[in-house]
Amino acid sequence: MQTKAKPTQDEINAALWAACDSFRGSIDSQGYKDYILAFLFFKYLSDKYKDKYEEFKDQYGDEEEIIKRKMSREPFVLQDDCTFEHVVANKNNPDLGQFLNKIFEKIEDDNKKKLEGVFGDLDFNSSSKLGDTKDRNRRLKNLIEDFDKPKLDFRPSVIGTEDIIGNAYMYLIERFAEGAGKKGGEFFTPHEVSVLLAKLMAPEAGARIYDPTCGSGSLLITVAEEVPFKAGTHIRNCSLYGQESNGGTWSLAKMNMFLHEMDAAQIEWGDTINNPKLIEGDHLMKFDVVVANPPFSLAKWGAEHAADDVHKRFVRGVPPKTKGDYAFILHMIDSAVEGSGKVGVVIPHGVLFRGSSEKTIREALIRENLLEAVIGLPANLFFGTGIPAAILIFNKGKKHKDVLFIDASKQFQSGKKQNKLREADIQKVVDTFKAFEAEDKYAYRASFEEIEQNNFNLNIPRYVDTFEAEDEVDLKAVKEEIETLETNLSKVKAEIKNYLQELGLN
Repeated sequence: MQTKAKPTQDEINAALWAACDSFRGSIDSQGYKDYILAFLFFKYLSDKYKDKYEEFKDQYGDEEEIIKRKMSREPFVLQDDCTFEHVVANKNNPDLGQFLNKIFEKIEDDNKKKLEGVFGDLDFNSSSKLGDTKDRNRRLKNLIEDFDKPKLDFRPSVIGTEDIIGNAYMYLIERFAEGAGKKGGEFFTPHEVSVLLAKLMAPEAGARIYDPTCGSGSLLITVAEEVPFKAGTHIRNCSLYGQESNGGTWSLAKMNMFLHEMDAAQIEWGDTINNPKLIEGDHLMKFDVVVANPPFSLAKWGAEHAADDVHKRFVRGVPPKTKGDYAFILHMIDSAVEGSGKVGVVIPHGVLFRGSSEKTIREALIRENLLEAVIGLPANLFFGTGIPAAILIFNKGKKHKDVLFIDASKQFQSGKKQNKLREADIQKVVDTFKAFEAEDKYAYRASFEEIEQNNFNLNIPRYVDTFEAEDEVDLKAVKEEIETLETNLSKVKAEIKNYLQELGLN
């Protein structure tokens, strides 16, 4: 008997993207992305549970009580009326939206420790999002049938132990972010930027890793993937923590962690600056690695409460009311382990040179010898904004007082909608950071005294000279060329005049 070929990552991605056709043309992508992603998650849960049930059935035959007891010890539980097969059998239900709502609610209720709130306020019976009953039933039936395809069989016995489903989820999130314009950046950091930040952080085995603005969790997962597996498992040897202020995006992060078999991650829902949830005792929880791509220059971040902050995060200064960049930076630094914690944060360039309270904070951080590197990125890398950004690296275990400046703004692959960092571009930044030495037109190692002389302005061109001198002009050769052209022009004019005279036209 011929073994069925395992679907490839590209085949699964293509089948999932095709499933979006059930909604395209009638609903905006931001209106249907949550349904697609939630259904992917549901199908994964159902297929994985079915696989495990069949495995126990092979072992224990008809011993149903033993099988149920074994299944109850699995990471999640699905009742018979909460499986994908049950949904397929009822795809013609005249009240299909409400039928699906009850199933998803029951899955959450049966798995409160792991899955409570994971489907958020998703409503399959919404007339405002999915149309009237007839249209809604048709779209939902199409969605069910789209997932009832051989290419979307997510049983581990079929797809193996590779992270195919987690990768597919990330693929969908990125495609949705591409089409979301400015809003895309609120829930997804471009993968290449995440990879760069992850490699710069180089987390070690056993690390506690934290993202205070984790979005859909893509950056946090990418950093975790730099950590080796625990011996004999497919589980990364680290612990993950995050917080996200948007409830719908928080749900995406919870599902993302589960699909990447990182469901032990602690992902909290709330405003990190005004209501930090990751607390130990009476102080902020501390982490070995802290990474983030916070919202650029966020207005109304909570400056009015900063002076009364119980965690004393703003003793170095209070950021401007209309620009919350340093609020996130200060929170991240205070969340890093004293003496060894590392911080990597994506920021707009204004953070490097703006004055007033931001200059005060910047100076304090440099005087404390926390800043390790400033890395300029190419323009148009991020969803919804074409402005160039930079990465700041802070290190609470620095052994010297110098700061490395890298101008990586010119190394990228140009794209119609967005530019991308190539693998070689990422590796060059990482190698340069590790070497921590100057490189002509690319990197400069600045002393504290140089930065102080520049009045703590971190604008990269002050330190990395990328000016390319134009070739010297050979004036003598240019003069000779002009004379030759003028001579030739005189000859042509004379020939034209003679020709016109012969024709009697002059």
